[in-house]
Amino acid sequence: MKIVELDIKLPYEKRGKVLIKILNMVRGKLKDIHFLPPTSKGVSEIRMEVAEENVQKLLADIKKIVREGKVSFKVLSEA
Repeated sequence: MKIVELDIKLPYEKRGKVLIKILNMVRGKLKDIHFLPPTSKGVSEIRMEVAEENVQKLLADIKKIVREGKVSFKVLSEA
């Protein structure tokens, strides 16, 4: 089990639709989530910590959902 921090940057007006799909996917695995305010250009940032076995599959699924944004990750711990 790995704890991964996902950093998702996407347009503010599309945040709700994308977030619903992501939260349904990581339900029960979510450890922490932070919503940062949008920039002057309308880019919103979401940081979440997720406990996941297969990180590569999770990233592939999230990148399919977040088409108009950017997804980066950092492994915080491995158990």
